[in-house]
Amino acid sequence: MTEQTGLDHTLLALADPTRRAILTRLARGPARVTDLAAPFDISLNSVSKHIRILERARLVHRRRSGREHILTLDAAPLDEAAEWIDRQRSFWTGRLDALEAALRAEDRAHAERGESHG
Repeated sequence: MTEQTGLDHTLLALADPTRRAILTRLARGPARVTDLAAPFDISLNSVSKHIRILERARLVHRRRSGREHILTLDAAPLDEAAEWIDRQRSFWTGRLDALEAALRAEDRAHAERGESHG
């Protein structure tokens, strides 16, 4: 899976409040699928679909113990998404700072020449 594809899957997984709630619960430790489904007013089948999206994003891992399916959180894709967001923030902050500096310089140049723009 490429970095971009992984990021796409992670962001898609995080886009839904049910999936975020499942991840929040798993941050406290492993849980059975049935326990994860209990707080939601949706079918077990719907919760399973959410879990498959989380698995595709590599945010959760499933382990079978007899008939039980136990899920654990893998935060690595969250770290990758946070790094991407930080890079974007840094890039755009730098660009916006440069734009602001250029506009201030232009304003000073106009002021020194006694010009107004508006």
